[in-house]
Amino acid sequence: MTSLIAAPYQNAGNDLVLSMVPASARRILDVGCGAGDNARRVRETMPDARLVGITHSEEEAALAAAHFDQIVVGDLELLDLEGVPGPFDLLVFSHVLEHMRDPVQIVRRLLPLLAPGGHVLVAVPNVLEWRSRLALTRGRFDYAAHGIFDRTHLRFFTFDSAPRELIAPLPELVLLEQRGSGAAPLGPLRNRLLPAPLRARIDALAVRRYPNLFARETAMLARRRTDWR
Repeated sequence: MTSLIAAPYQNAGNDLVLSMVPASARRILDVGCGAGDNARRVRETMPDARLVGITHSEEEAALAAAHFDQIVVGDLELLDLEGVPGPFDLLVFSHVLEHMRDPVQIVRRLLPLLAPGGHVLVAVPNVLEWRSRLALTRGRFDYAAHGIFDRTHLRFFTFDSAPRELIAPLPELVLLEQRGSGAAPLGPLRNRLLPAPLRARIDALAVRRYPNLFARETAMLARRRTDWR
């Protein structure tokens, strides 16, 4: 079954994900790479890295090609991994697993491409972020073209459930770190009264204290156990 992800997927790159890329990673597989926005920014800081991307879309592949050493096009659920040149130091799944029928199985299929001691970096939306809760409290559940209620999302996670659902079922992996990014509901104060540095500090504090409420997304960094066979 082909995933429902709309193409092309473009943005400015994911700051949360990029902040968690291990400095030691030099061979990186970006799974669901979109138009290559994360890869473009990795290139800026790690020009010697070998970057390989996987996308379901020929259109995305054409946009991303300039940022990768190789692009593999195919359905993640059916992809022949013989065409993916591992091993890698890092597998990145940035906002792709929520589009899959069986996200754990997708990660499991790709783990043989990860070098022992290598890392897996997963980012997913938090469906319990305060804006989603507010919409549901008002009796609204409307699919959208993007965001947490993206109409192509097949699975939903929270900050609390994401490690249990996506990392814990894989005994090959050890969770090292989990972070969130999001914003506090500051209303008119956000743009009219509070300076940007203070807003950033308030947002960071809110996400740190109550991540399941204020984090719009969560990212998890795990390491492959060196003793796993």
